[in-house]
Amino acid sequence: MRILSLALPLAVVASTAVSGPISFGGNWSEQRLQIFNSNDYSFNGNSMSIASDGAVSLAWTRTSRSDWGATAASWSWGVSQSVPATDLRRKGGDDRNISVYFVFLPEADAANMEGANIRQLNGNPNVRILQYVWGGNHSRGSIQQSPYAPGQGANVILRSAGTGNHSESVNLASDFASAFGGQPGALVGIAVSADSDDTGSSIRAQVSNLAVR
Repeated sequence: MRILSLALPLAVVASTAVSGPISFGGNWSEQRLQIFNSNDYSFNGNSMSIASDGAVSLAWTRTSRSDWGATAASWSWGVSQSVPATDLRRKGGDDRNISVYFVFLPEADAANMEGANIRQLNGNPNVRILQYVWGGNHSRGSIQQSPYAPGQGANVILRSAGTGNHSESVNLASDFASAFGGQPGALVGIAVSADSDDTGSSIRAQVSNLAVR
């Protein structure tokens, strides 16, 4: 899975964070990662359905001011059709059912990069992305640097490849410290992706009840 490229308009971080659900409504947009294929996403209030057939793309949203200081998150997800287990450390062979991304910037950068476009955001060396993964053949809880952007993106393995339904609760601050060191700063965006292009397989999945606090 390629590290996500997002154009996230940013603003000054709120001093007080309030927990809240992240709606899967009209504020989500798809970002293609390849020219000729992409996933199909269906948004329905508190849930997102994903269909991926030999494709890869992601859907993303900005977070609200009240969520920029979030240090934890929870959600439910389900997979009824799975990609095979892959080695997520290998470029070009790292398909996975679902990744849930949390995108962070230091507070000073969040203020300075208000209105940043994709090229400008990707060019900021201070961007950090936690990628919570259902897929691969690795043990739960392991943290790996992304093969596409080591030091800026990290995979946190929650589920190996397969089907089922599960609920997750994660400590963003703790996982950020383990992956990158230090404090996470401002949570400026969230994304969800599915990746089946390398194996030419299919995914049918859903994410629901996403919340940060």
